[in-house]
Amino acid sequence: MNIEDLSKSQLLLLMVLVNFVVSIATGVLTVSLLDQAPPTVTRTINQIVERTVETVSAEGPIPIVTIPSQPAAPTQEERLTNAIQGAAARTVTIHTGATSTPAVAVGVYFAKSRIVATTMRPELPQEAVIQFADGSVAQASLSRTSDDVGVYGFADDAALPQVASAARLATSDLRAGQTVIAITADRAAATGIISKVDASGIYTTLPVVPAGAAAVNLEGDVVGLSTGTTGVYVGAELISTLLDAPAT
Repeated sequence: MNIEDLSKSQLLLLMVLVNFVVSIATGVLTVSLLDQAPPTVTRTINQIVERTVETVSAEGPIPIVTIPSQPAAPTQEERLTNAIQGAAARTVTIHTGATSTPAVAVGVYFAKSRIVATTMRPELPQEAVIQFADGSVAQASLSRTSDDVGVYGFADDAALPQVASAARLATSDLRAGQTVIAITADRAAATGIISKVDASGIYTTLPVVPAGAAAVNLEGDVVGLSTGTTGVYVGAELISTLLDAPAT
């Protein structure tokens, strides 16, 4: 058979066979040469092998490197439940007086900034009582306003509750199809998706929620504030713009 007629698999098997035969022949030749070598040569080789084994044994076993396991990424369900819990903890009600009276609006509590943001409405009082999710209350003043957003601030010595997850603003990368979550008037969680984002606002498939209630994404970041119209929200970037504007 001509070697050129062999397939790749046959050539590979032929190479393995040749290497095997050569290795056996090398071993036989080495043993034969050692048998014919003078005793001093054999003794020297044995000493080298013994010292090599002793050196390796003295160094101990090869250390086992343990690679720390990476924490498992949260599942979609875990992200959803965490976002709902965070949104509920940051939802507050705004009252003109005693909290026994109906709330005039709902807002979002930003613990780090010590503010409450809500959508701007004519009925918002200049001085208000804010009731937090844990039942505590605090006096607040309407400190910053725009056509769409109002921000309440607290006195420096006001005792305010802490929340497990601080509110962040989702001011970019909003796209149709993203999941959003909101808390309804009866404190139930509602989920939907963003259907459209344009200059007039953020449109979602969420049911009606109180004016000022936040829509958040799966990371718990505030996407927008409810206008009181079903599914329509003002973008969270308006809160950021209002906070960055110089106080008047």
